[in-house]
Amino acid sequence: MLRFDQYVRPKTTREAYDLLQQNRLATVIGGMMWLRLSDRTVTVGIDLSGCGLNEIEETEDSFVIGAMVTLGQLEHHEGFRQMTRSVFTNGVHDIIGTQFRNLATVGGSAYARMGFSDIVTSLLPLDTYVEFTGAGTMRFADFVNGGAARDVLERIIVKKHDYRASFQCLRNSATDFSTLNACAALWDGQWHLAVGARPKKAKFLEGEDLGLPARFSPEELDAACQRARDLNYGTDRRASAAYRAELAEDLSRRAILEAAAQQDVATELRLAAEAAKPKGVSA
Repeated sequence: MLRFDQYVRPKTTREAYDLLQQNRLATVIGGMMWLRLSDRTVTVGIDLSGCGLNEIEETEDSFVIGAMVTLGQLEHHEGFRQMTRSVFTNGVHDIIGTQFRNLATVGGSAYARMGFSDIVTSLLPLDTYVEFTGAGTMRFADFVNGGAARDVLERIIVKKHDYRASFQCLRNSATDFSTLNACAALWDGQWHLAVGARPKKAKFLEGEDLGLPARFSPEELDAACQRARDLNYGTDRRASAAYRAELAEDLSRRAILEAAAQQDVATELRLAAEAAKPKGVSA
C-alpha cells in the first residue's frame, strides 16, 4: 500500500519545485497509476492537479501539452493525431484500457522514462521538447538520456512539421506491455527512429547514428535496420535478447516503409474527404 506522511497540492509549479528541492524524499504525484502500486511511505506527496497543467494548446508552430493531460485526452486530440500521423494514438490505444488512459498522465509517462513505455517511443522521433520549472526547456531526447533530475515537468512541446511517421509494436496479448516497439519519423528531410521496450528505456537514432537519407535505397534501408538490430537488448519473461534484436530489425523496417509511403497531410485529408462523398457528387 502507498502511504503519504504529508499531502500537498500547490497552486503553482514554482511552489511544487521548491517543495521538491527542500525535501529529497518528496515525490511528485501524476495520475497515480503506477505509483500507487508501490508498497512504501512517501514523506511528501506533491499533487500537480492544481497547477493548471491539464490543457492542450495549439500555437502557430507547436502543440503544447500540459504535464497533467491524460493519455486519453491526447489520444483523441484530432489536430495532434493528424499532424503526427497517429503515432501517439497507435502507441497508447492498447495500454490496459480506456479507464486507465483517462487517468494516466502524459507528463508522468514522459518523466518516468520507463523501459516498457510506448509513450516515450512514440514521442522521441518527433520534434519534441520538455519544459521544466528549474532546468527550463530541453530536447526530449536529451532528457531521456539523463537530464533534469529532481525537477517539475510542466509541459511537453511537439513542434509542427509535415511529418511522415509510423509506430509499430508487438505484444504477447492485446493489453500487455510491448515486447518491443519502434517508431520512425521523417521531418525536415531527416529520418528519426526510436526503439523501446528493449526492455531498457528507449534508444533514439538519428543523423549519422541511423545513416538513412530521406530517399533511401534498399541497401541503405538494410543498413539502418541493422543498426537498430545492433542495439543492446535484454531478456525478460516476455522475450529473449536475441528475439528482440530480430524483432527490432523487422519493426524498424515496417515503421520506416509505412512512413515513407505516406503523402503529405493536406493531400491525405483531401483524398479522405473525396472518398467520403456520396457517389455521383462532384466537387
